[in-house]
Amino acid sequence: MPEAIEIQLKKGALELCVLALLSQHDSYAYEIASRLSGAIGMGEGTIYPLMRRLQSDGLVETYLVESPAGPPRKYYRLSQSGKQTFQGQKDAWSSFSGAVDQIVFGGAK
Repeated sequence: MPEAIEIQLKKGALELCVLALLSQHDSYAYEIASRLSGAIGMGEGTIYPLMRRLQSDGLVETYLVESPAGPPRKYYRLSQSGKQTFQGQKDAWSSFSGAVDQIVFGGAK
C-alpha cells in the first residue's frame, strides 16, 4: 500500500480507535499509544495531541491514579458526550466501510 494512503487511512480512523479503546475501559495515554502502535502502527507523538483535543472537546474526562513506580498517572474515560460520539462514529464507520467493501470487493466478502 502506498505510504501516503496508509497514513491517511490511519489518521482517519485514529479518533474512532481511541474512543473504542476507552469504551472498553479507562486507560492512560501511554497504554492507549502502546495498543495502537501494536495494532495499527500509530505512535505516541500522534496520541498525546489527540488526547488533549478529545479532552478540550469534552469527549473524555481525566482523573489521577497513584502509581507505585513514580508519579500519579492521568487516566482517561469517555464522558457522556464521548459515548454518544463514539456510537455515532462507530455507526458511520460501519456504513462507510461496508459501502467501500461493496465497491472494492463487489459484494464477495
